[in-house]
Amino acid sequence: MQMTDAAQAAREQADAFRTTFRRIRESVQRMMVGQSDVIDGVLTALMAGGHVLLEGVPGLGKTMLVSSISRAVDLPFSRIQFTPDMMPADIVGTTMLTEAAGGGHELTFQQGPIVANLVLADEINRATPKTQSALLEVMQERQVTVGRRTIAMPEPFCVMATQNPVDQEGTYPLPEAQLDRFLFKLVVGYPSEADYHAIIDRTTGGASVAIDPVSDARQLCALRDVVRQVPVPEVAKAYAIRLVMATQPGSAYAPDLVNRGVSLGASPRGIQGLILAAKVRCLLDDRFAVSCDDIAEIARPVLRHRIIVNYQAQARGESVEDMIGDILHRVGVDR
Repeated sequence: MQMTDAAQAAREQADAFRTTFRRIRESVQRMMVGQSDVIDGVLTALMAGGHVLLEGVPGLGKTMLVSSISRAVDLPFSRIQFTPDMMPADIVGTTMLTEAAGGGHELTFQQGPIVANLVLADEINRATPKTQSALLEVMQERQVTVGRRTIAMPEPFCVMATQNPVDQEGTYPLPEAQLDRFLFKLVVGYPSEADYHAIIDRTTGGASVAIDPVSDARQLCALRDVVRQVPVPEVAKAYAIRLVMATQPGSAYAPDLVNRGVSLGASPRGIQGLILAAKVRCLLDDRFAVSCDDIAEIARPVLRHRIIVNYQAQARGESVEDMIGDILHRVGVDR
């Protein structure tokens, strides 16, 4: 039986998606050693149209990963180094008094580094909450408002933030409203013993690594449209909804561990994140409909930053990862 024209077009789009994703990943891996799960997670967020938060101790290559992706996809890239003395105007821009060409002075607007396709918010939790709040509008609305001026972000737009673990000295916890705007929170761990050998060879020798562009803004926007077109069966929707509701204390699906240990669960952005990320995973697995396994696979990076554990749970040694593991174990699937 021959494919219909629509089915053939969908097949070609899915093949193009996988090919582009693989080419970007291979290009980034020329610079990055190991961290394959983190690379896949960041690229999944980029393809899904979401932002990503990378957490890990200094020196693990978080900044290198984001800059490598910017070169691989040939996107205008902006790096913002967050510090305790940074102000919101340093991010979004401000009106300044400058000398006019014919003499005298005039007020001109200088846009901030946030206006770019790919923005690296480096060590975001070293800035004060006031400065962190400058990202709230742009991460949700894809625009910034400065006085009476509104600036739309170029598409595709993505914020990739890095942070040190919150228990380190000189850091400020991100507000819940900002955490919720990240599609993923990815934990960057230490390299393996074999990875350390490769790191030495690549970074202490005389050879340099060049990353050539393998995609561009126009293609990424088209691939994001492909992701949106992936169908989601009702059984997968129901499973995703139950997972999100299970993070909310007092809901019909919340297990005892959540009811006694969670003060704040996932919002509707959590369900949006589960579905969009599962669509990307589905395409990468050469399938055309989201499964419950897709949703379970990406539940941890989507939910871990949307669950706030209370003090009693912390005293008992119960972590967010424990909560998510219990939820995945107890929430069933209607077959």
